[in-house]
Amino acid sequence: MTDTESKEVGELLRGCLQESRDAQRKLYKLFFGYAMSICLRYSKDAEEAKEVLNDGFLKVFTRLKQYDPQKPFKGWLRRIMINTALDNYRHNLRHYHLADLETVEPAADTFDVLQQLNYEYLISLIRLLSPGYRAVFNLYVIDGYTHEEISAILGISVGASKSNLSKARANLRAALNKSRIHEDKQYV
Repeated sequence: MTDTESKEVGELLRGCLQESRDAQRKLYKLFFGYAMSICLRYSKDAEEAKEVLNDGFLKVFTRLKQYDPQKPFKGWLRRIMINTALDNYRHNLRHYHLADLETVEPAADTFDVLQQLNYEYLISLIRLLSPGYRAVFNLYVIDGYTHEEISAILGISVGASKSNLSKARANLRAALNKSRIHEDKQYV
C-alpha cells in the first residue's frame, strides 16, 4: 500500500471511529473486492458470501477501537472476514446438505483447459467441496494456517484436519480430471 493509500485509509478509519456513515461507506467500497474474495472461498454460494461480508464489516465497524494502527489494516480485516466466515460455517454446519464430488459434476465450459484453470473456476471447484473439507482446505492452502491452528479454530483433531485436507485435495484432483474428460468429449 502506498503512503497516499495508507493516509486515505487512516483518514477513513478516523471517520469510522467517529461513526461517520460516509467514511464507513467509503471504507466498505474500498475493501469490498478484497473482503468478498475471502468470503467467497468459505461460502457455499455468492449469496452466503454477501451475508458473511456484511456481518464481517459490521464487526469491523463495531470493533474498530480494538484495531492497532501500527499494524496493517488489511491484515486485521482479513482476520475478521475469515473468523466471520468460520463462525457462519459453524453456525450453519447442521444445515448444510453435504454432497460428495462424485455426485456433483462441475459445469462443462466451452473454454479450453488453460482458460478453465482461472481463479473463478478453481473457486467454483472449491465451493463444491463439503463445508468441512472446504474450510480446512482454505485455511491450510490459501490462508496458511497450520493443522494445529485449524484444529483449535474448528474444534477438530489435528488428524481430522490432515485427513480433511487430503480428502479435499483428492476430490479437487478428481474434479479437475473429470472436467478434462468433458473437455475432450467436446471435440470428438
